[in-house]
Amino acid sequence: MTPRHTLHIVSGKGGTGKTTIAAGLACALATSGRRVLLCEVEGRNGISELFDVPPLTGRKERRISRTPAGGMVYGLAIDAEDALVEYLDTFYHLSVAGKALDRFGAVDFATSIAPGLRDVLLTGKVYEAVRRKIKNRPNAYDAVVLDAPPTGRIAQFLNVHLAVAGLAKVGPIRSQADSIMRLLRSATTALHFVTLLEDMPVTETEEAVAAVQPTRIRIGMVIENMVTPSPLDNDQLQTAASGSVILKVPGLTIKQNQALASEFAIEAARTLQEQQRHDRLTALSLPLVQIPFDPGGIDEGAIFAIAEQLTDQIALEAA
Repeated sequence: MTPRHTLHIVSGKGGTGKTTIAAGLACALATSGRRVLLCEVEGRNGISELFDVPPLTGRKERRISRTPAGGMVYGLAIDAEDALVEYLDTFYHLSVAGKALDRFGAVDFATSIAPGLRDVLLTGKVYEAVRRKIKNRPNAYDAVVLDAPPTGRIAQFLNVHLAVAGLAKVGPIRSQADSIMRLLRSATTALHFVTLLEDMPVTETEEAVAAVQPTRIRIGMVIENMVTPSPLDNDQLQTAASGSVILKVPGLTIKQNQALASEFAIEAARTLQEQQRHDRLTALSLPLVQIPFDPGGIDEGAIFAIAEQLTDQIALEAA
């Protein structure tokens, strides 16, 4: 079947596991014979650290993983300066001039006085990678996953029309922005949010959803990461959180049982708070996906496990 989305954008508050989930999503999409590109734009080498490969540098993609399902994941760290040099070469045939500008620091100067230009350059590189499939190029990808900036900046980052409003009304920059915006607003693009069931990440997710809506970019799903499942129902949790539960564990003293009951009450109260935050996310009327907490830490095997969980919960390749 043909994948419903060819561009998946992943955002989330810092510390929520945004890059890890983006990597898991890329692996989930890389089924038998499929090529998926995983991009990052924040210069943190997060992808290379996750997959334990050398840092992604330069302008070329590099294969970073072969998935258990038989697909391949490639990685790309998009750099605004490299993107500008490539842009000058594509539209003006000025690759040498672009390298000279980079050497003299003019690129940093230009993007500092016009921050929106940096976002256009970064998203433009993603746009080019997605378009290869349409143009039937041999280096095309079946899907592209972008590990995007955090929720506090995602609406600004994606609204490239606004970014170039004060820079160009016509010409290649404006044309590029128009093309990027058409892709972002198309049915083949989905923006996903990653959050923990904590107050601040949930609040930022709510605010980001509201901020993105005017851009008309389709929001795909909200992924609740590092969730600790509980076998208790709501009434049992309420009782435990009240501190009224008396434990009589064989082999423990009365004092030890009281201490254990106190810890139980604290954990039950925390779980109830998580459920309340889950209810807040449910009110967004978006698909919700839960990824359980993995006490073993994150490595390539854990990323593949996240990929399986994502595949089990969502129709990644629905027609």
